[in-house]
Amino acid sequence: MTRTVDEDERIRPTHFHGSAGLEDWRVLGEGACAYFRTGSFTAGARLVRAIGELPGLGEDAPDVDLRPEGVTVRLITLTDDYYGLTERHVTLAREISAAARGLGIAADPSAVQTVQITVDALATPAVLPFWRALLGYQERAHSGEDLVDPGRRGAPFWFQEMDAPRPQRNRVHVDVWVPYDQAEARVAAAIAAGGRLVSDADAPANYVLADPEGNEACVGAAGCPGPEAG
Repeated sequence: MTRTVDEDERIRPTHFHGSAGLEDWRVLGEGACAYFRTGSFTAGARLVRAIGELPGLGEDAPDVDLRPEGVTVRLITLTDDYYGLTERHVTLAREISAAARGLGIAADPSAVQTVQITVDALATPAVLPFWRALLGYQERAHSGEDLVDPGRRGAPFWFQEMDAPRPQRNRVHVDVWVPYDQAEARVAAAIAAGGRLVSDADAPANYVLADPEGNEACVGAAGCPGPEAG
């Protein structure tokens, strides 16, 4: 018996990566992303037009960033109670890749990434309103610990609850989300550039690094194959 697909069904990154025909795409911290190397603004504009002409986009229209070198496309659902992927994004990703192929434009899955700012807070409810007002951001799906740019351009902020102060450690750090198959290479490059590995306890989903002065950063990967997959 064939299972009827509910396109509104919420899905995990591993489900997205396990679906056929999505080789161009990688799930990052902020949705499923693809980068198409167009080589010119004109070619990129043709791809954006082709995406815009796909049927039934509606509220699931992708975020598109057009530059002279290429086009970045992101798929994400942002509602009052959800920030993530659905079955509809699986279908839409295939359609966008097909449109690119029809124009002779190739994807480069290694070229996508997103960045998140993490703030360690002892009392998030007291701290978060300041940053919301300062940035002009809004809460992500009423999570109580995330702020996102309503224009979906700026880096999101995540407020990590602490049980106690952490003297001599930075309270704000950067999380860099990369494709799951690029994480180890990115970590190795950062270490080769003078950094050190602080912890790989959550690898391959997350690595904690530090620069030569101890400032920390994390490399995250969503949907990694294997038992740690998310």
